[in-house]
Amino acid sequence: MPKPTMLQTVKSVLSAFIGVQSEKNRKLDFEQGSLTTYIVAGLIFTVVFVSALIFVVSKVIGN
Repeated sequence: MPKPTMLQTVKSVLSAFIGVQSEKNRKLDFEQGSLTTYIVAGLIFTVVFVSALIFVVSKVIGN
């Protein structure tokens, strides 16, 4: 089976991030994907998400 493309990896990480990934896709990720790729993508999305939250809250508060 071919390795997932970058777009498939991003979609998979975003789906897992918000908790809506299907069991079928989760199994495919574990069978085809690289653990390192998913960990790095997850960390990047976490940093982006937290940074966006900090930015939005600071704008709402007015700092």
